[in-house]
Amino acid sequence: MSIERRTFLKGSAAVAGGVFAAGPFQGFVAQQAVASPQSGAPFRALRAIPDRRDGKVRLHLPEGFNYRSFHDTEFPVVLTDGTNLPGRHDGMGAFTRRNGNIVLVRNHELNNPGTPFGPGTPYDTMAQGGTTTIEVTRFGEVVDAYTSLNGTMMNCSGGIMPWGSWITCEETVNGPDVGPDFTGAPNVALTKPHGFVFEVPARGQSEREPITHAGRFAHEAVSFDPRDGFLYLTEDNFAFPSGFFRYRPPRNPTKHGRIEDGGRLQMLAVKGRPNLNLAAEQPRRATYDVTWVDIDDPAPAFPYTPGQTAPTTNDQALVYVGDQGRAQGAAYFSRLEGQVYDDNVVYFCSTQGGGAAETGPDPVGGYGNGFGQIWAYHTRARKLQLIYQSPNRATLDFPDNVTTSRRGTLVVCEDNTEDNYLRGLSRGGQLFDIALNRLTSSTGVDRSGDEFAGSTFSPDGHTLFVNIQASRGMSFAIWGPWHRIGV
Repeated sequence: MSIERRTFLKGSAAVAGGVFAAGPFQGFVAQQAVASPQSGAPFRALRAIPDRRDGKVRLHLPEGFNYRSFHDTEFPVVLTDGTNLPGRHDGMGAFTRRNGNIVLVRNHELNNPGTPFGPGTPYDTMAQGGTTTIEVTRFGEVVDAYTSLNGTMMNCSGGIMPWGSWITCEETVNGPDVGPDFTGAPNVALTKPHGFVFEVPARGQSEREPITHAGRFAHEAVSFDPRDGFLYLTEDNFAFPSGFFRYRPPRNPTKHGRIEDGGRLQMLAVKGRPNLNLAAEQPRRATYDVTWVDIDDPAPAFPYTPGQTAPTTNDQALVYVGDQGRAQGAAYFSRLEGQVYDDNVVYFCSTQGGGAAETGPDPVGGYGNGFGQIWAYHTRARKLQLIYQSPNRATLDFPDNVTTSRRGTLVVCEDNTEDNYLRGLSRGGQLFDIALNRLTSSTGVDRSGDEFAGSTFSPDGHTLFVNIQASRGMSFAIWGPWHRIGV
């Protein structure tokens, strides 16, 4: 997810979308989305709940739910290994320890050259992003915490791997070979190219080696299909059309316990409809047969002179990989962000999809005029289907990170500039509220516009962990009668 956000919305509201059943997606039932989810059943009504950490109200939740916040960087936090914890808490994965505790691997989406956080040898000695690993109880009490990857940039979301690791994604193409990004900060001081994915074990340290053949582009999230051995990747290219990719490693990772470099990167295209604009408003039950086109140069290195601004602009670098696919007919999406794999289906969010078709890049408002779409790609049938398209900002406004519960409900994080919710999208087709951000700073400043990110359930389904992605970020552990609200 990009730090730069749309501050205004263009165009009219998208036609009401909905979830439905068709073909391989029998879990979702047809239903028109016409009303705000706030008008749902009384047992789902949100109310002010005090934080178990200090009694302050930070979230609104349904009756019977509780939460504890931790690693609140409004004030300095020092981890067990001496790390001064940065903010920008973003994507996150949860793993179980034998002692019953939960291990979280959490991204920190820091941009621009600077001193890396934490101990150890960073990937780039002038990059400020990375991951921290935290051991917590099921109720959010911190037991241990340390730096597990540093020297990366803009670590946005990622994905949990079934052999017990987290893939973290850089949402940037910065490097000494690329000109300044949207912030205007020079990249001359950087020592390595960025825009890659890295593997981080659930316990211990990342090797800090990028998986370069999985592409150099504005990565957002990944998910893994254990049957085919493909790693699926979303691209959040803020001002430009984005692509949906897959990477096949040279050997099946389920047999070797890691994603190896040197494989094949491909990009999704719709059969018989080259360059179909899927960012535009779609008909209900929209379903497409897909094919995949090869990316021949997935990890470009651009010419530059050390100490000088590179001649390749950031915009040119951002579209370099995707343009290879689009030249072969790859589809256009709007800002693909969170994704999750569940039972042969990859669900992913198009944050600004579903409105009037864009006519070109939009560096100010972001590519896409809608309020958000949720897509499903069935890996066995090779079909892509729209399962939700938001009709207006009150119903669902800019879906971002997404995870799934043990009952199959999708949990969607909102990322907009007003009230931000965690929403549930049930297999019965119902969109409903799970949580509402009601943060205020210690000085009384309203922070309800800070986005949710990194939603992930403990493997036993007891606790939902989620972050507030802001310069003064924090994490939450939420627990309660999930079955009662259908999560």
